[in-house]
Amino acid sequence: MKKTVIVGATTNQGRYAYLAASMLKDHGHPFVPLGIKKGEVLGETILDLRQKPVIKDVDTITLYIGPQHQPEWYDYLISLQPKRIIFNPGAENPEFEKKAEEAGIEAEEACTLVLLRTNQF
Repeated sequence: MKKTVIVGATTNQGRYAYLAASMLKDHGHPFVPLGIKKGEVLGETILDLRQKPVIKDVDTITLYIGPQHQPEWYDYLISLQPKRIIFNPGAENPEFEKKAEEAGIEAEEACTLVLLRTNQF
């Protein structure tokens, strides 16, 4: 299973980041919610992005924050050494994608929900 960090996690069940957590759980993938809001997502505590917590064995980072909010997190997210970063619709960022690829990380412009639904995750 692919341990996935959800950047921009929220307790709001109507948001795509929450739906991604739900689908990841349904598909048996462990997830780590990471954001600036406090709370829990499906029993997992949202870790404070501002504290840059150490997260080990990350397979995938899925981004649910817009490109204007990403630059301050580039180095931190790359330091988690994921195999790939998924840039969901609205999170596309050529600058960050290039930095990720230069660090040996696959940058994928895709929708996590669609990837899960179509067994391409």
